[in-house]
Order: sequence, then C-alpha cells, then structure tokens
Amino acid sequence: MHYTELGRTGLNVSVAGLGCGGFSRLGLGAGKSEADAIAIIRGALDLGVNLIDTAAVYDTEEVVGKALIGVPRDQVVICTKASKPAADPRFDADKILQSLDASLRRLGVDYVDVFQIHAVPPSAYDYVRDAIAPVLLREKERGKFRFLGITETAPNDPEQLMLNRACQDTPWDTAMAAFHLMDQVARDQVFLHTRANRIGTLMMFAVRSIFARPTQLAETMRALAASGQVPTWLAESDTPLDFLIHPDGADSLTDAAYRYVRHEPGVDVVLFGTGNLEHLRSNIRSILKPALPQADRDRLAELFAHLRGVGLEAPPPRK
Repeated sequence: MHYTELGRTGLNVSVAGLGCGGFSRLGLGAGKSEADAIAIIRGALDLGVNLIDTAAVYDTEEVVGKALIGVPRDQVVICTKASKPAADPRFDADKILQSLDASLRRLGVDYVDVFQIHAVPPSAYDYVRDAIAPVLLREKERGKFRFLGITETAPNDPEQLMLNRACQDTPWDTAMAAFHLMDQVARDQVFLHTRANRIGTLMMFAVRSIFARPTQLAETMRALAASGQVPTWLAESDTPLDFLIHPDGADSLTDAAYRYVRHEPGVDVVLFGTGNLEHLRSNIRSILKPALPQADRDRLAELFAHLRGVGLEAPPPRK
C-alpha cells in the first residue's frame, strides 16, 4: 500500500480508501450478509487500507464498528458524515449533533477522525459555514472528532460551486469531491484551492456505474455525440474508451479510471466501494499502479474537459 498525508491534518492515510456507501454498501446493497460486509472491511485492512469512509445515511456504521473490534484505534482512520434529512428545509445544528453522537455509538468509538457535513448544496453553504460549523467545532474541542470535513452533492452541483467556495474558507480540513475520466471540473474548481490551502481530498465517483457498465457508457456517449458535445466517432463503438487499453496503458477501463483519478495533482485518497473480495483486490491493484501515459491523459482532457455532470448518478434512496 502507498500512504500520503491527508492535507494539513497530519493523518497518514492509504491512497486507497474503502467507501461504505454508494450502490454497493459493502455488498449489503446487493443482498449480501453482514458477515460478508465484515469480510470486505477486514480484507481491505489486510491489504493496507487504513481509511474507511461511512455515513449515518449509509446504514453501514454498525457493521464497520463490528469489523473494527480488536483493531487498534490508532491504526485506522474513520470518517463519517451527517446529512440533512430530506424532509427538512435546511440543515439543523441539533440534528447534526444527534447524528454525530449516534454515529459514535454505532461505530463503537469515542471519536472519529474526520466528521463531515454531507451533501451540501450551494444554496445551503453560507448557513452551514456560519451556523453549523461553529457548533461542530465546539464538539471537536470536546474530543468527539479530530477534523472537520464537507462533502458535495455532485449530481446536483455539476459546476462544483459549493466546494469552490468551501475550499477557500477556513473551517474545513477535508473535502470530498467527484472527479473522473469524463468529469474533470474539479481540476480547476476544487484542486487549485485544496492544494493552496492544504485541504485533504477524498475522491468519489472514480468509477461508479458509468465505467463499470459498458452499455451505460455506450448509451451516454451516443447521447453526447448527438448533442455535439463529443466527436461522432466516439458514438460508433460499443467500447468508446478502448483507446486507453494498450500495452503501455491500462489493462481495462476500470483500471484506467482508478489510475486517472489517483495521479491527478491534488488528489489524496481515492475512495472505492465493493461487495466482492476479488473486486476489492483488483481495485487496490489499479490504484497502486503508475499514472496513465501522458498522451492518454492529454487526450482525455481534449475530449472531455468541457463536460458537466456526466456519470454522476446518485444511488437509489435508502428504504
């Protein structure tokens, strides 16, 4: 495993981080058992992953807590999040504090390393910064968490307007952002500021569904070509990104997707989700490989840097 410093936090974290939400939810989203999910977490730890990212809304905090029983607390970086309930008109400080306390109970820990305000839209940012963050920083002083983070609602903020502002403000130690082969907005909107202000970055959507489902990728490319957003030749193949797969390049599209994100300047941790042990191993292998050839990265920028909102599908609502 390779490790890096998470921004200005001083935390030494694995460049591959286990995400416990998304479509998989450690396999629980596909009907697998709690024991299977624990095996995924343990397998990740065995391979050197030391950062685990969960959230109250994911319904995976309890299984994470069970998987970490017996693991020395200083050997794992636990990140969790509190969201605004869908029915609430805005974020509520009391509910965020209740969520933090409930997360600590479910995880079975006295503190988390990074506590994040989850899925903040641009319209809510001022209130979250001015009314919620100060309340949370008092909880930080009480020892309930070590660092404060913020995450975007990528499907609803394709220009990353919220993170563009947040990463120029003082309360935030970490930021979670979307970035992938065909969604490169963060390069200018986010990473310029995280690098300047030493804000740690946790990257989501590196693969998600579009690069794992060939039919979806081909359909998306045809729609983009029809609207004049990409060259027509990309719509003529069922595997339009196969130019990335060659002896000096990637082994597969998934391999290319993880390597592309991992080696972007400004990226600290690439989050990946899975409910399959072989996928776990394969994802980590890709994240640890060298960068894609510069010619491939240049071509991706030429083809897709102007796109907005591609491949940012949200998982289905929790029941």
